[in-house]
Amino acid sequence: MANQATQEQVAARLAEAAQRATAEADARRAKEAKKELPPELGGPKGPEPTRYGDWEVRGIVSDF
Repeated sequence: MANQATQEQVAARLAEAAQRATAEADARRAKEAKKELPPELGGPKGPEPTRYGDWEVRGIVSDF
């Protein structure tokens, strides 16, 4: 029974692992946020059509 960790020890180890994982995720997000994408060429003008459900090409509108 001496090798078994108490619930407090297990909770402390889990908390430390969660903090490390959160820090790694934050660093990864910050690195990805720095990437700047080039502007889209030839894309639709106005709001994103896939978000609003309509696509307009040469005056013809199609719904998804």
